[in-house]
Amino acid sequence: MKKPNKKRSKLFTLSTIKSLHKWLSLLVFMQLFIWLGTGLFFNLMDHDKAGGNQYRQALVSQDIDHHRLLNPQRVLRASNSPASEITLVQRLGQPYYLLTHDKGLYSHFDSHFSLVDAYTGTVKLIDIDMASALAQSSYRGSGKIAEVLLVMPPIADFLKEQNNLWRVNFIDELDTSVYINVSSGRLVGHSNEDKRFVDFFFMLHFMDYPILWGKPSGGFNHWLISFFAILTFLFCLTGLIWTVQLLIKGRYKVS
Repeated sequence: MKKPNKKRSKLFTLSTIKSLHKWLSLLVFMQLFIWLGTGLFFNLMDHDKAGGNQYRQALVSQDIDHHRLLNPQRVLRASNSPASEITLVQRLGQPYYLLTHDKGLYSHFDSHFSLVDAYTGTVKLIDIDMASALAQSSYRGSGKIAEVLLVMPPIADFLKEQNNLWRVNFIDELDTSVYINVSSGRLVGHSNEDKRFVDFFFMLHFMDYPILWGKPSGGFNHWLISFFAILTFLFCLTGLIWTVQLLIKGRYKVS
């Protein structure tokens, strides 16, 4: 029975490691080049434009007649759905009680609210007219409202958002869109062509490719990042083994 050729086995192992290291270097370099390029872009870009807030303005608050306010406990008792929290807010200068029926950890998590007029106790629904007025009150551009759409997650301009929103589109040179939460009337944010352009580079930077799972995740917490982390680790490991092998063979000499 022939004994295995140890020399050939060692050469085969080293050859495999070298080949694996070279292929890994190609894969890692491609994504590293994208990371470096997009990282450079993020440092050079105009951060004011990146937020999509060129035409956003602060909402104006009005004085509240506290003598006319209904007792919050009365509002809670009259509510059809149990509420864990009640807060006095303003929408278009009008005071409302915001009832929290289901609240996520963050504002973009799936939540459910209702608005009650703080003077009359009337439940207020965020319809198209009110969504348009809320969007207009946060907009300081010269554009006019083109359309108002009810959109559901996933929402391209706000990928992490898990709630239904009103999208109010304005006709201006930036194609500005304003997003309003359907149940609370909260201004979620503004978006425009500048922000969407930056979002494309965030997709590249976070390897958040929709072609892989049908839709972007809006972040870097996904399997592809973990996969490339493993590839990078193997790239470093094979490089280390190769270096040790060359050291043992005396390929490195100190002059």
